[in-house]
Amino acid sequence: MVKILTTGFWASVARLILRNRPFVLILVAAITIFLSMQWKHMRFTYTEANLLPDDHEVNLEYNNFLDKFGEEGNLIVLGIQNDSLFTPNILNAWNSLSAKINTYPEVTLSISLKDLKLLRKEEDPQRFELDSFIPGTVTTTEEAENYRKQLFNDLPFYENLIYNKQTGTVRSAIYLDKEIINTSARRDFIIEDLIPLIDTFEKENGIKVRTSGMPYIRTLNAQNIIDEIGLFVLAALLVTSLIFFFFFRSYRATFISMITVIIGVMWAFGVLGLLRYEITVLTALIPPLIIVIGIPNCIFLINKYQQEYKNHGNQVKALQRVIAKVGNATLMTNVTTASGFATFILTESSLLKEFGIVASINIIGIFLLSLLIIPVIYSYMSPPKEKHLKHLGKRWIESFVNWMESTVRNHRIGIYISSVILLALSIIGIYQIKVSGSLIEDMPKKTAFFKDIRFFEQEFDGIMPLEILIDTKRKKGVMKLATLKKMDELSTVIEEQPELSKPVSVVNLVKYAKQAYYNGAPKYYQLPTSNERAFILPYTNSFSGEANLMGAYVDSTGQYARITTFMKDIGTDRMEMAEENLRRKIATLFPEDRYEVTLTGKALVFQKGTNYLVWNLIISLSLAVLLIALFMAWMFKSLRMILVSLIPNLLPLLITAGMMGFLGIPIKPSTILVFSIAFGISVDDTIHFLAKYRQELRASKWKIKRSVYASLRETGVSMFYTSIVLFFGFSVFMISSFGGTVALGGLVSATLLFAMLANLLLLPALLLSLEKSIANKKTFKEPALKIIESDDDEFTKDA
Repeated sequence: MVKILTTGFWASVARLILRNRPFVLILVAAITIFLSMQWKHMRFTYTEANLLPDDHEVNLEYNNFLDKFGEEGNLIVLGIQNDSLFTPNILNAWNSLSAKINTYPEVTLSISLKDLKLLRKEEDPQRFELDSFIPGTVTTTEEAENYRKQLFNDLPFYENLIYNKQTGTVRSAIYLDKEIINTSARRDFIIEDLIPLIDTFEKENGIKVRTSGMPYIRTLNAQNIIDEIGLFVLAALLVTSLIFFFFFRSYRATFISMITVIIGVMWAFGVLGLLRYEITVLTALIPPLIIVIGIPNCIFLINKYQQEYKNHGNQVKALQRVIAKVGNATLMTNVTTASGFATFILTESSLLKEFGIVASINIIGIFLLSLLIIPVIYSYMSPPKEKHLKHLGKRWIESFVNWMESTVRNHRIGIYISSVILLALSIIGIYQIKVSGSLIEDMPKKTAFFKDIRFFEQEFDGIMPLEILIDTKRKKGVMKLATLKKMDELSTVIEEQPELSKPVSVVNLVKYAKQAYYNGAPKYYQLPTSNERAFILPYTNSFSGEANLMGAYVDSTGQYARITTFMKDIGTDRMEMAEENLRRKIATLFPEDRYEVTLTGKALVFQKGTNYLVWNLIISLSLAVLLIALFMAWMFKSLRMILVSLIPNLLPLLITAGMMGFLGIPIKPSTILVFSIAFGISVDDTIHFLAKYRQELRASKWKIKRSVYASLRETGVSMFYTSIVLFFGFSVFMISSFGGTVALGGLVSATLLFAMLANLLLLPALLLSLEKSIANKKTFKEPALKIIESDDDEFTKDA
């Protein structure tokens, strides 16, 4: 194999950077300006995360449904649970609010109590006329009370659609223009127009209005993402700078590191704009991730610079050695970290692909920035003073290093027993992990809009649409009485399932038509008999007129019908059981030779996407492990070293998975990311340790124990520093209002903490225990990752 990254190569890189310092700074500035100009192309997502590939069967079925009936997620609902609604002033104000909303071009239709339609039978010609439920202004309390009684007692068509008879809750519906649902116009209308109107109504009437529906939820959820980006960036900068300063006690070292990662954040936003990617709940994490991942680069480079200067007092030589001695190992650590993120590209989910592409590009970018900026800026500064080097000899750090060495030297059996116990407990916990396919589980639970979601779940059994598309395979087949009876029976099954709301379909309208035919008597709200159908059918022809009542639930050919229900926020297991019950009933009611029935809708698509994602990410993580194992084999020219390097990195992942099981944290898109991210980062410590270990082996003429302890003492400090920065850096995500982001931050922090201990205790213990079979001269052949010796003459030259 050709060795590209050799001693001479990195020595040349060091000279090139230090001899062309002005050009390096101009180049960094030019790239930063160019990427800053791309910020104008950044845009926030206005659609839900589709975790399935475009050609997946579930997506194809959903798109087929949209072709027949259009966007199904365009409904916003407003609800009131207050007895004073049916008083003249408030009832009129409620109806006026709906009328005002209806004037906006973004609204296709707004339905309040006054807009409800009453079917009235007319004989000449035979037709149904549509009368308004509340035709004018309500003037008396008695009149308002009569409307309440009529609604709750005489109009079963609207039960659980407009009102809840048990609690007295009433709601209005706002249908947005389907053309704006996935555009910024939806956000502008909801934030700038709808919410202020609702706030005004609440203040003037002293009544709480509950608001929900997928467009509303998506808008406020996206707004929370936007609001949190700046918070994360500032918090990550603050936390990492404080920890960095605590360790180094140097204002200029802290300042240089902050400048480096701030430019990295600017590049991250620029790459998002350059690639025209939307900012989603995942890509919003990349800027603070760059800060958290970039600071360890700064720690290794600055720590090495100060160590070198302390050893020989030559600033030029110290800067050269920083680039040459740390550059190769740091490149490899950043490549492995980027590889952990890049494995997301292998999934067929566009959401994860974009996250993986942007994250991996920017991780390499922050490495280049660190390698270029830190040595160049230090070269313009005076050499470190004694106060800048004090942290290298702190007593508490020395005590920590002594504890590590003593533990590895005297308690290896204890390390192994502890590892086995943790592994056994983790396996038990892993069997308790559940998968979550909830659309709203990760949404901020303390917000008003989340509380409103729960309110509508309780009052109307959910807000996440589940659609059933029925193809009768013949024109006008929907209105056949046999088809209507089958749909009615299926609707009964749906209504009996506690996870689902009362369904809406053309069946409801046909029942209402029979009730109207019998002059509005509620007991006739049922499907007509075959004889009645002949009498009632001529009246229903008026449904396809100006009002087109059936258009929302039957296509223009009469071949396709939809049944719409709404699903509560339930776990994946219950959702799959509900789906299975429906499929069994559908198979019984609708023979495949005469009907084709499809289950679809946003709730189902997301649940299927979550299951699809979990298995794809398991494959992705496996590929990450394989890829990094190949890196280790290439760097050290030893296949047997893969075993030593992977054990201390896989064990923390298993411990974290076990914690998820015991703590009840489900597998979902946000938490499954933990493993690839943490594995890619934690293996960095292994690379640094083994790189130093091999150098010590050569220097000590293959004396294993001396090499292990020397490596532990030199790399232990930097590994401790970086692990603490990463721990607190990822903990920043726990301030998020999004449950998934909180879980991601906490789990990655815990995993990296376990990984630090594994690399500082378990890895050295394994090297000592396996010295005869693995950690010997025969195993460590000449590596691709060559560490430069301290007395290399290459570094006595001037820059």
